[in-house]
Amino acid sequence: MSHHPLVEIKDLSVYRGSRRILHKINWSIMPGEHWIILGANGSGKTSLLAALTGYLFPSSGEIQVLGETFGESDWRELRRHVGIVSSAIRDRIDECELAIDAVISGKEAVINSWKSGTSSERREAAAILKLVECWHLRRQSWGTLSQGERQRILIGRAMMARPKILILDEACAGLDPVARENFLHFLQRLTKIAAPPTLLFVTHHLEEITPIFSHTLMLRSGEVLASGPLKSCITSSLLTRMFDSPIKVQKRAGKYTLSVTTRRGVAV
Repeated sequence: MSHHPLVEIKDLSVYRGSRRILHKINWSIMPGEHWIILGANGSGKTSLLAALTGYLFPSSGEIQVLGETFGESDWRELRRHVGIVSSAIRDRIDECELAIDAVISGKEAVINSWKSGTSSERREAAAILKLVECWHLRRQSWGTLSQGERQRILIGRAMMARPKILILDEACAGLDPVARENFLHFLQRLTKIAAPPTLLFVTHHLEEITPIFSHTLMLRSGEVLASGPLKSCITSSLLTRMFDSPIKVQKRAGKYTLSVTTRRGVAV
């Protein structure tokens, strides 16, 4: 396993006019690590990922991904190695698009491609559908798929480009509790394949943290609050600062839960 970082961010700041979006972000991701990115709404999670994938230009600082430096390399080519699963992609896929065609479109990072794909691409997409446990859905149209099925297909779409990094941005949003648990167990199985991609899982729900994740990056108001191994970061004191509210965190049977103390002193 390589000892060089997959991602190295140094003193990254992003300003838009007088508005500070990100400030002095330092973050390093090593091979074999799977990260949870935690933060309240508006903390900068999505902006950080946009900067990481070249959709948001830094005001200062340096971003290196897979050994390439932003501003010195072709980021359009580099994006092929960074898969993304997000609601922005999910909502743009035509309801008539077949599941297998949605996966094939990930090869060139396009959406709703009119091309049917080559024979080799269709074989590759079929193998990926089996990998993401959706082979039986290959001829289903997008509009007939459940939210959980769509998330797996989107992962398949991202895997079509054989990414080294897979970003899951609020991947459990909209899933009911059963679908969410099924999806999280699926992610655990996904990390057991040969040479799995490094996962970057964006959330603000502690219950979505499973044992596959080794590290966490905690953001607050566009700055790094904490970064490192889960056990050293997921604490009541840090979460209280992150959410700016009294938080008590517990871990039972490998699962984190939190309770919030309201102004009247009632835990919810």
